[in-house]
Amino acid sequence: MAETGQENQPLRALADRALFKVWSRDILRLSDIDHQKHVNNAVHPGLFTNGRFALIHGRLGHLTDPGDAFALVKITIEYLGEMHYPGEVEVGTLVRRIGNSSVTYGQGIFYNGKCASVAESVMVMLDGKTRRPKALPAAVIAELETMR
Repeated sequence: MAETGQENQPLRALADRALFKVWSRDILRLSDIDHQKHVNNAVHPGLFTNGRFALIHGRLGHLTDPGDAFALVKITIEYLGEMHYPGEVEVGTLVRRIGNSSVTYGQGIFYNGKCASVAESVMVMLDGKTRRPKALPAAVIAELETMR
């Protein structure tokens, strides 16, 4: 795959909302608050998961064989700011790298217009029957290229 430059940028570069082409929204819940009265850091991975699911379900699901799935194999998160209840967040998702069977996503959570955290996650496409890694179909690669 041709490099776009995004794959070589530091994770913190994802704090720029102008980079993202795919967006989802989520709400913060009362149960997300910790003893410090801010949204607990453990909530961020769930928000990132919802953002990736929105992209995969909305843009890739119809391009894969029935039963195929994307499995998370790695995630790295940097926390940049606090979030408080009540509130709503926007989760931006983009593609940083495309491999043979894997996709590396970059994401940012934006709260009140500011980036609260950034993440990089690697997902591998699994064959629905064997549950082993499977090469990404050409149609999936073409769609992922539009999200760089």
